Amino acid sequence: MDTLKLTLPDGSEKQVTAGTTGLDIAMSISPRLADAAVAVVIDGKQWDLKRALPGSGAFRILTAKDAESLEIVRHSSAHLMAQAIVQLFPGTKLAIGPVIENGFYYDIDSPHKFTPDDFAAIEAKMTELAGQKLSIDRTDIKRLEAIEKWGVQAEPYKVEMMQEWTDETVSYYTQGDFFDLCRGPHVPHTGFLKFVKLLSVAGAYWRGDEKRPMLQRIYATAFHDKKALEAHVTALEEAKKRDHRVIGRKLELFHLQDDMPGMVFWHPQGWALYRALQTYVREKIEAAGYVEVNTPSVASKVLWEKSGHWDKYQDNMFVTESEKRIYAIKPMNCPGHIQIFNQGLRSYRELPLRMAEFGSCVRNEPSGTLHGIMRVRAFVQDDAHIFCTPEQIGQEVADFCKLLKEMYADFGFNEVIVKFSTRPEKRVGTDESWDRVEKALADACEFAGLVTELNPGEGAFYGPKLEFTLKDCLGRHWQCGTIQVDPNLPERLGAQYVGEDGARHTPIMLHRAILGSLERFIGILIENYAGAFPVWLSPVQATILPVSEKFLDAARATASALRKAGLRVTVDEQNQKLGYKIREAEGQRLPFILVVGEKEAASGTVSVRQRGAGDLGAKTIGEFVEFVAGEVAAKR
Repeated sequence: MDTLKLTLPDGSEKQVTAGTTGLDIAMSISPRLADAAVAVVIDGKQWDLKRALPGSGAFRILTAKDAESLEIVRHSSAHLMAQAIVQLFPGTKLAIGPVIENGFYYDIDSPHKFTPDDFAAIEAKMTELAGQKLSIDRTDIKRLEAIEKWGVQAEPYKVEMMQEWTDETVSYYTQGDFFDLCRGPHVPHTGFLKFVKLLSVAGAYWRGDEKRPMLQRIYATAFHDKKALEAHVTALEEAKKRDHRVIGRKLELFHLQDDMPGMVFWHPQGWALYRALQTYVREKIEAAGYVEVNTPSVASKVLWEKSGHWDKYQDNMFVTESEKRIYAIKPMNCPGHIQIFNQGLRSYRELPLRMAEFGSCVRNEPSGTLHGIMRVRAFVQDDAHIFCTPEQIGQEVADFCKLLKEMYADFGFNEVIVKFSTRPEKRVGTDESWDRVEKALADACEFAGLVTELNPGEGAFYGPKLEFTLKDCLGRHWQCGTIQVDPNLPERLGAQYVGEDGARHTPIMLHRAILGSLERFIGILIENYAGAFPVWLSPVQATILPVSEKFLDAARATASALRKAGLRVTVDEQNQKLGYKIREAEGQRLPFILVVGEKEAASGTVSVRQRGAGDLGAKTIGEFVEFVAGEVAAKR
């Protein structure tokens, strides 16, 4: 009988007969391990515990201690949720139920209109099924037989998918009287699926096509144990309180309209925040040697054809026509910056040339993907392009990374994850060119002392890139910054410089952003700070409360003096009692509340209350300005 040679995690080898399962091996080690095992990994591929091993190779047993086993639990939980829904709501048709970040969902077509009020009953049925420890078993079947089997079950979405597949065989999993099409792997039995929580329900077009049926998408999550589930639910509740859309309305920062999806209307306080952010970025990049430019919002089709965007990005562009000429609203700024670079022949002495723009871009994102100001159609980037020689790549990337870390730290983001994305399958340029720039970027990372995670195949179509992901106060990750090495676009658009050798050369262009979309970054800040912005960023740094109308003129005079000193202040002119005004101001989460009454008006002082610190006593205008300046400088 054939034997398989398995290499265990400790480096030892184990020989087993063909047909042996991961469960057999786990049982031979320890019955306790067999009970705890979720699945196995053979040569890097996850495999069902009860399925015969496919061959020799590196072998591991996955338990709840292994992070990757959680995805298997969630995948299996999606099937369990579907089983419960089908039992409780006859006539439900199943579409897809994938694992997503922090959970899973299932798209269903049902005569029942689901609401959160249904969740308790579904969760109770899932708990019942989990308690039965139903065996979860895989079956391989000819694809044409499967189409017939699901056709009998009147499951049109499953049938449609299989009709498009080319595999000769497919697989499905059975648990009790329920079965579902799936590649797996899954947990051995439903007893592993005790800690599941349904979260929300939304609409989703079948296959994302608005011409296809609208399905109901139920989101949920699952964990190995109750403690982890409760911690996650608590974090979700905290995130819900911090929802930037809710806080944005409450603080009157911005609004969005259904008739103009993905377009942000900034209100005075929101725009003050926006401008404060722009001013900060502008000061940092000017000090780092960038020059600021501005390019047209609309460019000719001819330019987009030369750049390659017309061929590869046209579906995301808004197109218009005038005087028999086709134009597109710019989705990005890079071609425009090359037009500026091309005005006159450049010398190597001018490089590196760091060209920045707060570029207004518009992208035709599907309406179903839009989310508050986190994902919009019209946005502004803290965009820049660095034109440099190949020899300058390392230093420029290192300098960029230093600037990025400094700026993130000013916002309180000190933990940054860096991913190195290499050449995608669909790309421009030769393999030799990609070899050179990928090596240059790798050398730059080493030069900058960066620890990176490899992200193979996820580079831009024109070059490799680094992606910078920050971590907020809730532990959520946000990919914001990027730097991309591009030898191709400058060549396509005819950018050249005269080198030290007197010959003409094509520059390397580094596409880079630190905050990314300012709209999205402000959304991140709103949720990270829960609307309680640090003094230096706060759209209103202080509000002045006159004790009564008698002191309104004194409050206005104080506001005028503070504005002349560069502070962003307001005066509460409501004819209300002081206690009411204080509560209102605290609800606006402002850094400072300044009270002006008889004593303050007479002495030219203000009574200062600081968010989080309480009463600071009386200060003169000069003392308060100096105190705020210290808070701003410290970026607290």
